[in-house]
Amino acid sequence: MGIFLFSIGISAQTEKNVDKQSLLWTRYYNQLELNNKWSVHTEIDNRIFINPVTQNTFVSRVQLRDKITDKVELGAGFAYFSVATQDPEVKTGFHIPEYRLQQDAMVKQSLGKVNLTHRYLLEERFVHNASKIMLEDGTTFYLRFRYRIQGDYTFWKKEKQYLKGILSDEIMINGGNKIIKNTFDQNRVYAAVQVGVSPAVALELGYLNSFQERANGVDYFNRDIIRFSFIHKVKI
Repeated sequence: MGIFLFSIGISAQTEKNVDKQSLLWTRYYNQLELNNKWSVHTEIDNRIFINPVTQNTFVSRVQLRDKITDKVELGAGFAYFSVATQDPEVKTGFHIPEYRLQQDAMVKQSLGKVNLTHRYLLEERFVHNASKIMLEDGTTFYLRFRYRIQGDYTFWKKEKQYLKGILSDEIMINGGNKIIKNTFDQNRVYAAVQVGVSPAVALELGYLNSFQERANGVDYFNRDIIRFSFIHKVKI
């Protein structure tokens, strides 16, 4: 809750510099279980602006996960981002690539009937240099630390199907010598409903609010995002 209030405080102080946007994210998330300990998670995510309808970002991600105990899980992986534009009114005609390495630790706990998950994530980001009109040589390196607390509650469960609610809050902090004015990157609040259709398939529909500080430290994005996820679990 403190993270969310911090985000609201920033928004209030910089109201005249906040750019309001609406987006749709559609995601395919595959969880390949190699055994009881190891799994490979693959994600494909397409993000578009709604008004006007414009491509924002395409994301592909793969990670190897290690279930240390029932309550602790570690992961490491790679992600590729292709950013078309951050403003639906401005189309550059080219996409900016970004390559990320990531490492995370997830800690799970039970609070009554609510399952809590704490995720600590470190990203090493290599963003391709670009001007307003073209890609340029080289990349710029950034670090980013992310902390997310998420709770889920199962409303109904019968045999191989279920219905659960999800609520999470995540804060992201930038690092590295290229970060001057925007140490705070963004805060994300997410609420969703997930339906387990079968042991292998789940569908999730949610609303995400992303409040993000831009590189100049003055302007902000306030994004209302509808996210639909197709979750596919496969056991070998």
